[in-house]
Amino acid sequence: MIEIRTATPDDAERLLEIYRYYVLNTAISFEYNAPDLEEFRARIVKTLQKYPYLVAEQERVILGYAYAGPFIGRKAYDWSAEMTVYVSKDVRQHGIGGRLYRALEDALKKMGILNLYARIGYPETDDEYLTKNSAQFHEHMGYALVGTFHKCGYKFNRWYDMICMEKIIGAHEMNQSKVESFAESNGINNSNL
Repeated sequence: MIEIRTATPDDAERLLEIYRYYVLNTAISFEYNAPDLEEFRARIVKTLQKYPYLVAEQERVILGYAYAGPFIGRKAYDWSAEMTVYVSKDVRQHGIGGRLYRALEDALKKMGILNLYARIGYPETDDEYLTKNSAQFHEHMGYALVGTFHKCGYKFNRWYDMICMEKIIGAHEMNQSKVESFAESNGINNSNL
């Protein structure tokens, strides 16, 4: 049985282990070097101050994680969020990413978020570092392509495009309600972070 729960800073070591693989072996992440444990823990804490950060675990082993963050740091973008998901390389293609994304979307909708965005590394042709699988996953999850940034990422001595995909999950009103933080919308006390 796979459980989806809110991440804690104590999950950082396992989450970093999952992420490190993608940094060092793929162009899925455009980072060249994996952050150290303290930096990664700080990223979790910062995210949880406003947005959901979820993990999928089975028998107390974390299999993947997903989180949201700001889409461009200006007040007028509060109703938009950027999505991120990583699944352990050993359990890809088992529906874990989809379950995490659906839970993340539900949490964001409850907060009052309306627009979801994913920025995705995209190869001209599939290679050993990057395929079009992430774009296909997002399309399956209901995202539509809204733009391409050509040859903007350079990793492993190759140039990669970045595409932006979008999913609308709420109604846009003239007098839009304020967006709540993840903690506010779920009655969570963040003071222990």
